Amino acid sequence: MRTAAALRLAADAPPEAAPAPGELRSDLRLIADMIDPNSRVLDIGCGDGALLAYLARDKAVDARGIELSQSGVNACVRHGLSVIQGDADRDLDAFPDGAFDVVVLSQTLQATRQPRHVLEALLRIGERAIVSFPNFGFWRIRLSLLCRGRMPMSPLLNNPWYDTPNIHLCTIRDFVALCDELGARIERSLSLDRHGRTIALDPRGSLANLFAEQGIFVLAAGVAAASGKRRMAR
Repeated sequence: MRTAAALRLAADAPPEAAPAPGELRSDLRLIADMIDPNSRVLDIGCGDGALLAYLARDKAVDARGIELSQSGVNACVRHGLSVIQGDADRDLDAFPDGAFDVVVLSQTLQATRQPRHVLEALLRIGERAIVSFPNFGFWRIRLSLLCRGRMPMSPLLNNPWYDTPNIHLCTIRDFVALCDELGARIERSLSLDRHGRTIALDPRGSLANLFAEQGIFVLAAGVAAASGKRRMAR
C-alpha cells in the first residue's frame, strides 16, 4: 500500500524544534490537550506540521500526516515528521480500518469536495476523530451577509469568494445533523469565540450555532458503524 508505506518513511532533513505550546493556534492547543501520550495520530491537512511536531515532542505520539501543499510538506519534513503529500478526498481510502488511535482534521473539512465521505473515512480509520471547522452560522457572518449583501469574510474565512479553498461551508447545526445521519457518536464538543476561547454551549442548541465562531468535535463511530467495521476486519 503506497500511502501507508510512504507514511513509514523517516524524513531525511535534520528536524527543527517543535513549537512551544504558546505558539500553537488556539484550536490546535485544545486539540493537543485531547490526545493521550503515545497515541498513533494522523493529522489530515496538517499544514506546516506545528501540531504534529508538538505532539511528537511533548506527548511522544507516533505522528503521521497528510498535506496537500508542497510547501506544507516541505515544512513538515524540516520538523523531521513523516508526512506525505495527499488529498483527503482521494487518499484516505488507502488506509486500513482502525489504523490510528486519533485522526485529526483541523480547519480542513470545509475545503474538501466530499465532506461526508471524508468524515466516514475518519471514523473508519481512527478510533477517534477530532474535527474543527469555522461556523458559518456565527452571528457576525449572518449580520455581514444581511447588511452588506456580499459573501462575508472573517479571520477564519479570510479569502474573497472567488479565491477561497472553502467550498463546503457549514454551521455547527449542519455538522451535528451530518453526525446524526452517519450514526457518529459525539463524545465531546467545544465552542470557541472569535478570540479562540471556549464557551460552554450545547452544540445541539441554537446558542452554539449563533455565538461560536468555530467548533471542535471529538467523534467515534456509532454502534452500527463499529459493528460493520469489525465484520470487515474479519
